[in-house]
Amino acid sequence: MPNNNHWSHEAVSGVLSLFSNDMGIDLGTATTLVFVKGQGIVLCEPSVVAIQRGPGNVLAVGEEAKRMLGRTPGSILAIRPMKDGVIADFEVTEAMLRYFIRKAHNHRVLVRPRMVIAIPSGITEVEKRAVRDSALHAGAREVHLVPEPVAAALGVGLPIHEPAGNMIVDIGGGTTEMAVISLSDVVFSKSIRVGGDEMDDAIIQHMKKTYNLMIGERTAEEIKVKIGSAYPLEQEANMEVRGRDLVAGLPKMVTVSSEEIREALAEPIAQIVEAVRLTLERTPPELSADLIERGVVLAGGGCLLRGTDRLLSEETGLPFHLADDPITAVALGTGRYLNDLATLRKVTESRYAWRES
Repeated sequence: MPNNNHWSHEAVSGVLSLFSNDMGIDLGTATTLVFVKGQGIVLCEPSVVAIQRGPGNVLAVGEEAKRMLGRTPGSILAIRPMKDGVIADFEVTEAMLRYFIRKAHNHRVLVRPRMVIAIPSGITEVEKRAVRDSALHAGAREVHLVPEPVAAALGVGLPIHEPAGNMIVDIGGGTTEMAVISLSDVVFSKSIRVGGDEMDDAIIQHMKKTYNLMIGERTAEEIKVKIGSAYPLEQEANMEVRGRDLVAGLPKMVTVSSEEIREALAEPIAQIVEAVRLTLERTPPELSADLIERGVVLAGGGCLLRGTDRLLSEETGLPFHLADDPITAVALGTGRYLNDLATLRKVTESRYAWRES
């Protein structure tokens, strides 16, 4: 007589799938996007968690927590648990993932989704394990990791299955990822820990040095979005910035120009340009010829900095195109990966021909 107490793995998986929609997650340093199979992108929130000091209770996650950044009393801590594309705080990341899983499934309790998570291509085995373990502890029943540039290439619709060169540059909050892909495999990839966060930090340092003005992350990001650029603007602009005077300790307001902010951003931008050049140098000649014809696609929130495409085109001689929706490219790619797990799994399991971190 069969023992009904022991269900097969397939039966358990089948029952769990009744309660769960598979998910793709772009677990970013600045923003986390969640793709749910059959629904598309259902969530786009800052990767920020507010916790109570001492007991460590989670008070808020995402947008609500970001509003608390730099404005919390001593008893509350607003934390960004991801740094440079990897987990800096394991427990807080787990709490954040659990919150996003439940929110994406309308706070249903019996939720054990299969999950595809995009990760920087340059991270170590230990860092990969941390992502996988966090997702499993947060409630995933199965976790697949996909390199961010591959997910971005899928998300923007590049024909990566063809025997031709496709190149993507994904400028995120903590990392910039670039890869040349052909026949569903990565020919060369490079990952540098420079992105939107380093740009914000460069603006904070500039304000300190030039004006003795202390500003927070949110103000720096606002300056970058409003008047930041990588290439001279047709019409330069000014902006009033409020912060704290480092000498007097009092609130102070100064006016900054788009030219000086561009100068402040020069260093992180130069590092991105250098990494793109190196990737192109390591690309086999036949694939390089394809890139002259097809150009390079830019994705990630960082590529929205004005003039990034023009600067890269000028520095490399290749056409650079902005993706239709750069911010959602990686998340959409995780969704496409979910739909084609069998075919695409080899992309993540194959060894890179060359890889530099």
